[in-house]
Amino acid sequence: MDRLAKPTAKQLRYLRVLADLTGTTFTPPTNREHASEQIDELKSRPPTSRADRTRERAALHRDLDQAPRDAVRHRPGETTGYGSSARWARGPRKGER
Repeated sequence: MDRLAKPTAKQLRYLRVLADLTGTTFTPPTNREHASEQIDELKSRPPTSRADRTRERAALHRDLDQAPRDAVRHRPGETTGYGSSARWARGPRKGER
């Protein structure tokens, strides 16, 4: 097996599962060897409880839905069109850039 080849789909899926189970994140590996190292590292971590993972996901979704002054949040009526023809519906508000 070529350790410097791109990581396999199976490795990437397993990394996502392990990251979810341990409540961690990972940097996408550049090759199979790096993926194997990350898998071993995540396997050595204790899993978080299902209740903790559920609470964290709920808090994340709540924060994303309720961020009142989030500059990157799309507001209804800000754009017109679809896809490559989408455009801003109006210019920036006073004081905004």
